[in-house]
Amino acid sequence: MNLPNSITLSRIAMIPLYLWVLSSHSPVKTAGTQEFIAAGLFILASITDGLDGYLARRRGQITTMGILLDPLADKLMVSAAFIVLVAYVPQIVPPWIAVLVIGREFLVSGLRSIAAAEGFTIEASEIGKLKTVLQIVSVVAAILAHRWIYWNWFGFIVGVRLIALTALYWMAIVSIISAVDYFIGFWKKIDHASDDARRKQSFVLSRKAKPAAAGPSAN
Repeated sequence: MNLPNSITLSRIAMIPLYLWVLSSHSPVKTAGTQEFIAAGLFILASITDGLDGYLARRRGQITTMGILLDPLADKLMVSAAFIVLVAYVPQIVPPWIAVLVIGREFLVSGLRSIAAAEGFTIEASEIGKLKTVLQIVSVVAAILAHRWIYWNWFGFIVGVRLIALTALYWMAIVSIISAVDYFIGFWKKIDHASDDARRKQSFVLSRKAKPAAAGPSAN
C-alpha cells in the first residue's frame, strides 16, 4: 500500500477515535482536555484530507483504491463530526444543520457517480473549497464552545461560541450555494454530453443510409 492510501486510511481510523473522545465513555474527563483532543483530531484529519491527494498527484500514485477511499473518508469524517455534535452541543448545532450537511454530501456523491458513468468529471469550485474551510472552523469552534463561551487571550476577548454559531450558519448558506452551483455545472455537462451522443447517433444512421441509397438498381 502506498503512502497516500495509508494517510487516507489513517483519516478513517481517526473517526471512531474522535467519536470515542467526545462520548460519555471517554477516558479523558479533565476540563478542557477532552475538547482540545477532539478538536486536534479533527484538525489533523482535515489536514490529511488535502495531504493524501497532493502526495498522490506529486508521486504519481493515483490508484483505484485511493479514488474510492478518499471521498468515502471525507464523507464519513464530516457526517460523523456533525452527528456527534448534535448530541454533544445541541444548543449550538441543531439537527437540521447535520441533515443539511449530510444531505449535501449525498447529493454531490450521487452527481459525481452519474458524471463518472457518463465519462466526465466536475471540478471542485472555489465555493466548495470555502465550504470545506467553514466546516472545519465550525466543527472545531463548536467542540470548544462546549466548554468555553469566550476566551480572554492576552487581554483580547475571543467569542468562541459566537465564532461557532457564525461559522455554522455561514457554512449552511455556502453549502446550499455550492450544491446549487455543483448541480448547475453537472446539468450543463450532462446536457452537452447528451447533445454529443445524439449527434453521433444521427451521424452513424446517416452513414448507414448512404450506401443503400447509392447502390445500383437491379435489372
